[in-house]
Amino acid sequence: MKTTILSIVLLLFSATVFAQSTYSPETLAKIKEVENNITGNLVVNDARPNTILERMAKYKVKGLSIAVIQDYKVAWAKGYGWADEAEKRPVTPETLFEPGSISKTLNALGILKLAQEKKIDLYADINTYLKSWKFPYDSLSKGKKITLANLLSHTGGLSTHGFPGHNINGPTPTVFEVLDGKAPAVTPAVRSLFEPDLKFQYSGGGTTISQVILTDITGQAYDTWMYENVLKPIGMVNSTYAQPPSKDKRRLSASAYLPDGTPIAGKFHVYPEQAAAGLWMTPSDLCQYIIDMQLAQQGKASKVLSPEMVKLHLTPYHNESAAMGTFIMDLQGAKYFEHGAGNDGFCGQFYGSLEDGYGVAIFLNSENGRLLYDVIQSVAKAYNWKNFYREPQRKTSISVSDDVIKTYEGLYLFDDSWAAVGKKDNEYHFFTDGTHAKMYYTSPTRFFNEEFQAVKEFVKDDKGNILGYTRTVGDKEFPIAKKIGNLDTLKLANPFFNQIGWYFFELKKYPESLAYFKRGVQLYPEDLNMAGNMAHLYLFNNDYKSALAIYKAHQKNMVRPDLSFEKLMQDDYTYFKDHNYDVKLFDKVFAELKVKKP
Repeated sequence: MKTTILSIVLLLFSATVFAQSTYSPETLAKIKEVENNITGNLVVNDARPNTILERMAKYKVKGLSIAVIQDYKVAWAKGYGWADEAEKRPVTPETLFEPGSISKTLNALGILKLAQEKKIDLYADINTYLKSWKFPYDSLSKGKKITLANLLSHTGGLSTHGFPGHNINGPTPTVFEVLDGKAPAVTPAVRSLFEPDLKFQYSGGGTTISQVILTDITGQAYDTWMYENVLKPIGMVNSTYAQPPSKDKRRLSASAYLPDGTPIAGKFHVYPEQAAAGLWMTPSDLCQYIIDMQLAQQGKASKVLSPEMVKLHLTPYHNESAAMGTFIMDLQGAKYFEHGAGNDGFCGQFYGSLEDGYGVAIFLNSENGRLLYDVIQSVAKAYNWKNFYREPQRKTSISVSDDVIKTYEGLYLFDDSWAAVGKKDNEYHFFTDGTHAKMYYTSPTRFFNEEFQAVKEFVKDDKGNILGYTRTVGDKEFPIAKKIGNLDTLKLANPFFNQIGWYFFELKKYPESLAYFKRGVQLYPEDLNMAGNMAHLYLFNNDYKSALAIYKAHQKNMVRPDLSFEKLMQDDYTYFKDHNYDVKLFDKVFAELKVKKP
């Protein structure tokens, strides 16, 4: 029996009634205003605004927690939906989330505190303070030294944007294995991409180096020192950098869910990169940090930082927006500090005004972050944030039959990317850049999406065959996106074959997925990652013999210097298992080739 949207909404509603605070009539009216005016950036056919619960159901978000700041105080905090759906454990303001990169913001406070205590120099070579590990400079750094100021502002020219988490029941790398890209780490070594101070390059790897410096300087465990010297003093008493959190914290911890609503195996993932991604917290706790910085901007003493360090934390460094631990937005003179976040099965965002006492922190136990924008815009409108709220676009659309849209189904190439029109969840979508976007038609051939600016129109030849689609943004026309024809003669850049293969895989169109991987291997036989993908798809197409032959042929090969083919098999096995795919044939392969299952 299928669960209807209405029943989902009712379930979510029932999960909001626990452990919520009592507020004044004025505050309750504001809460209702925020909850009932979720529009996003596009309104089609004058549709009424959604409620938070309706948008959660639409985006398959299990749980949401929010805290709103007004006049330098937490005005209200509330939870919606499920911290753990299977356990029927609701989200409350006390539920802990692991949203990811906001961890970098509080980590920056720890490093800046060490600087104000004269234990480090923010502008000295990082190897001055690294004892347990040294950064291996090479020619790419052009002889320039990387500093802690570079690490905190992402101007060190370093690699490794972010980190996937690790199954709580599997092997977890040490922070040193992460930095050197050694198993069981699954990311490449953190190294120079170019010289420091050249430009902004977001690097969770750089933040992880600052974690090692902090522990080397203090001689204490990272989570212990950060709690005693940053989190507790600032008022984040419920938060922790412990990975994984202690047993008493786990009963308060939200479980993580994939964008399609599938639970992550083991409830959540573990991050040895504590400074970059490992902070468990509540929105109310995070608001204590936001308020502390806001009051410090007004001349009052911070509970953690000196005025000099507050200024460094809230002022862009060699960049228009990136400060040491935050990003600064200037919206026509109205300034805000903010940071977004995303871990496996979680995401989050905070904003704080620099001149006024309002702000918000919001976390989801889902990777689908679209809801964050929608809710924050509703908060900004309700509380009249200066120059922040953006009125949604208002457009009209018409109905077009599936029979017509089916003629558009296929793959399209444009610029240095690709797009697809295909059916997902019984509805045709436009797909590009990892996003399935609903198609709204203004004519039988012309459509637009909420997520992308361009208006697109399909182009046909004189026989009615689809050649591609045009793209227009405002008055500017872009080159046509051409429809892909014969796969046997198709030549694309190497990554495209992997991307397209996985697109079809996620739609469970295994024969189509296999066809693109086979064509990719034909053109790029040296790409063992693609060969592994092709073997996987043979299994999903129940061709065990062909899959085994590929695994066996490459079992002792290296995919790249830091990744063996066997390790690739193990990592992919974990992915399939975590995503609830049938791995029986994979079990058979591992047994026959004597590969240890992860």
